[in-house]
Amino acid sequence: MRILFCNYEYPPLGGGGGVVMAALARHLAKRHEVTVLTSRAGDLPSESVEDGVRVLRVPVFFRRQLAVANFPSMFAYLPSGFLRALAVRRRMRFDVINTHFVVPTGPLGHALARVLGIPNVLSVHGGDLFDPSKKSSPHRHAPMRAAVRALLNAADAVVGQSQDTVRHVETLYGVRRHVELIPLGIERPTAAAAETIPALRASFGLPENAFVLVTIGRLVARKATSRLVDILAATRLPDTHLLIVGSGPDSAAIADRARTLGLSDRVHLLGQLSEERKYAALRAADVFVSTSQHEGFGLVFLEAMAFGLPVVCYDRGGQTDFLSSGETGFTLPLNDEIAFKDALLALHSDPAARRRQGTGNLERVEQFFIDTCAARYEQIFEGVVAKSVRSPHARTPVSSSS
Repeated sequence: MRILFCNYEYPPLGGGGGVVMAALARHLAKRHEVTVLTSRAGDLPSESVEDGVRVLRVPVFFRRQLAVANFPSMFAYLPSGFLRALAVRRRMRFDVINTHFVVPTGPLGHALARVLGIPNVLSVHGGDLFDPSKKSSPHRHAPMRAAVRALLNAADAVVGQSQDTVRHVETLYGVRRHVELIPLGIERPTAAAAETIPALRASFGLPENAFVLVTIGRLVARKATSRLVDILAATRLPDTHLLIVGSGPDSAAIADRARTLGLSDRVHLLGQLSEERKYAALRAADVFVSTSQHEGFGLVFLEAMAFGLPVVCYDRGGQTDFLSSGETGFTLPLNDEIAFKDALLALHSDPAARRRQGTGNLERVEQFFIDTCAARYEQIFEGVVAKSVRSPHARTPVSSSS
């Protein structure tokens, strides 16, 4: 098949949604012709071939940071992406479009499907339907809800990556249609590093015998990472350190909070890291922690599980599909910081429980690697393409003059 992925963000831009879509594209490119239409920032090339995937990046003009998006750049992506796709339609033909994130990418995938006369599979990731930390979340505004509802109904197939996301399609947007549930997948991590754990810890400025917590993600309001600093203080454990991997607008506030609480020497803001270095941080840690207010799925939890770490987080979002309190770590009521502190104290005092939960996570994560995810997507693509070819009412491309 000739597959066109549309996604506003693609690595190195953005976060987890783009990362998993890139892994999906790379895996499918082993058997199919795969093109990605995405946005461009900094000195990223306009067109490149990366791991067998042709990547088309369109200028959005208003974006200055790789990790943080803004509304002007999102809006600019829609016409820029549409014009770029029309410009390449003579030398690149496609059988199916896979649009990731109904907001902001949904209108682009829908328009291109209509113009090119091919089916559109719409993948929703959670935050594009419901983000409790943002006043701009589309579920809060009637015009946005109506637009999202129309796009969900118009797609040839809709895919959600968690039961939470699938449920929101109906409960928040009133869309009663079949939604495929395909859990996201991660690449099987390569060996983090040849160094011993003490050497890895030393490379991050950690004492050899420290109790090490790690968190990974964009430092934005929804992640509420500064609350981890408060919880660290509440444990009163002098040997505990927190590694924070990621960048974003909340970075300065987190550093300020650590200074205020006298924890600057135990809160390590590492910024954006390479995959190898990120894996090294996971391997150096004892527990993965997150105070995120909601996750559409939670790829970082899977990455932590793949390194045999217990996970402590809240119970809002798609991670509840695969995390279970007492088995994978602790999944706690939203913003119950006392329960969070108690969970960390319990894991600190019981290394055997940490090992048991970590070993269980290594077994559980096996079903969430990218090859399983890609096989499911492949079936859906083949199905909508076959239906489009068979249907007497199959779409006809809109001519350039119309």
